[in-house]
Amino acid sequence: MSDEELLGTTPKVTRILMSEEAIYGLILVSGMIVVSYNLTGTSLSALVTVVVTVIVFFCAHVYAGTLARLAATDGRAGLPESLRAAVHHSLGMLLISLIPIFVLLLGVTKAVDDDFAVWLALFIDALALGVLGWLAVAKWTHHFWLRLASALLTAAFGGVLIILKAFIHH
Repeated sequence: MSDEELLGTTPKVTRILMSEEAIYGLILVSGMIVVSYNLTGTSLSALVTVVVTVIVFFCAHVYAGTLARLAATDGRAGLPESLRAAVHHSLGMLLISLIPIFVLLLGVTKAVDDDFAVWLALFIDALALGVLGWLAVAKWTHHFWLRLASALLTAAFGGVLIILKAFIHH
């Protein structure tokens, strides 16, 4: 089964989702869910915090990437091309955050309980991290144990935040 089939995406979207920004974005989202939900106890506050934080971090990534590309090329790359490249490079952070945002929306709309929405978003983030860790290593090796180790290590970043959520009470 190809990465695209497993993720249900096109090759272009798969490349974006398998980026460092996507992995970082999931970890960032999980952290923001834990912190904001523990402060107020509503999926609405978690949702707003996640959306605002992801947008700010995305913009900061794009800004930094644009400046770095301009500096690395002594300005020859040009502002429009540097900006376009930085947006493309950072898109994973935005795309991957849509999954937990959708889950938090289920809590906001009362389709599910607030607590359930938050826990589900955190578990989905950890699972997605594991899948991305597995797929990233699968690109360069067929060894099951290396793939599993990568999946577990990558998922552990989300797992730490789940443990933190379990021990922090609002």
